[in-house]
Amino acid sequence: MSNGPIAVLSSEEIEALAHDAIAEAQAGRKQAAWERLQPLRKAQIRQPEAARALLGVVYEQCLQRDVAIDILSEVAQFHDQDFRVLSALGRCLEAASDIDDLNAPPPADPVFHTVVEKLNGWAKVYEGQPQEEPILEGLATAARMLARQCDAIAESSHRRLTEINPKKSAYHYNLGLLYKTRGRFAEGVTSNQIAANLVDEVVESYEWNLGICATGSGNAAVALDVWKRMGQAIEIGRFGLPEGRYAQCKVKLAERPLAERTSELDDPGMEETIWIERLSPCHGIVRSVLYQRLGIDYGDVILIDGAPITHHAYGEVKVPVFPHLATLLRRNYQVFDFAGTQDTARQLADISADLDEDAVVYSHSEGFRMLCANCWRDPDVDHDEHEGTRKHVVTGRIAAPPGLAPARLLDLIDKALAKRERCQLYAPDLCAAAGLTARERIDRRRFALLTSN
Repeated sequence: MSNGPIAVLSSEEIEALAHDAIAEAQAGRKQAAWERLQPLRKAQIRQPEAARALLGVVYEQCLQRDVAIDILSEVAQFHDQDFRVLSALGRCLEAASDIDDLNAPPPADPVFHTVVEKLNGWAKVYEGQPQEEPILEGLATAARMLARQCDAIAESSHRRLTEINPKKSAYHYNLGLLYKTRGRFAEGVTSNQIAANLVDEVVESYEWNLGICATGSGNAAVALDVWKRMGQAIEIGRFGLPEGRYAQCKVKLAERPLAERTSELDDPGMEETIWIERLSPCHGIVRSVLYQRLGIDYGDVILIDGAPITHHAYGEVKVPVFPHLATLLRRNYQVFDFAGTQDTARQLADISADLDEDAVVYSHSEGFRMLCANCWRDPDVDHDEHEGTRKHVVTGRIAAPPGLAPARLLDLIDKALAKRERCQLYAPDLCAAAGLTARERIDRRRFALLTSN
């Protein structure tokens, strides 16, 4: 920022600059919006009114997240003794976070911790006074944005707000939102039901979070009622949960989703983007055999959040990619690595059609790609091109339900191979599980030869 003279802006000038910046951003001209804000950035050093106007622009999500963080850090630097400014700043931290990428690690920028520390101290000083409510609004949001680092502060702040103003539906909804993202789904149901009962009209966000929490807690009756109110063609189906007909979608699975981790191990761990058979608006069955070992795999039932992180293009089709909220059921499918050869694309993967009981031969070398973050997030990247490479040597994994005997599975694969010319499959661990020691030795040598190349 400039070290030159700082002009004092009138209230009218401050309002006009903020209004113009928001208008530019909403018209898709974020660089122009940024330029409009420069006088406010300079003035905010001495004028809390200008600082609050800047925060209003950030709150409206008019800026890129990294730019928004820079502004918030500048405001915090010059107004760290002004609880009104920092309370407003705390409420802005959601707009400066990638909340759709639910399982991201805690934000690294120190402004998040600074705001929580300051507001937590002021909340105690002003307890029982009118100033407590706006302070807690900023504190609750700031603490919730820090993943699992400040859960006790986040929960106590959200709960206290429902006590201060029990008729304000948004306070109950925000408490329910915290419970949902922390895997406390039954409590989330209660909070969202209270929020919904406090308003005269249906609020879509309340309905979505109630349906997700009800599904996560196994409260099928409440979930079914929500989805039917939303016009979904759905009834109770598999796993005792609502089920309808939905297009397959993708999920960014996490080894440690936010709802299942702790403050000591507060990052997603390994992640992998997979396909699910979507059973309801918020849950489905994993239909990819994972490349990595995430503690979840093919056949497991997962809960997803309602807002997609991005969309992946497959030709003209845009497939939503949802964040992994929690794992509802681990079905413990057997998984065996394989390597093989084929004459035409997907020849080995197509063996799945000849197998019993939801078993699958899943090719990784034909379908798995490591994409940079920009490509993964870009909705215009055609994933058909990324995933359509033809392979002669194929590696992947075989998955089968726990009740399907390995010997039976191997026999089905052998029969399927006999119907297909010029393809072979080697799965030494499957041979071992079937008790075929001699065949295991042969398969292991051939598996090693193919995978070493």
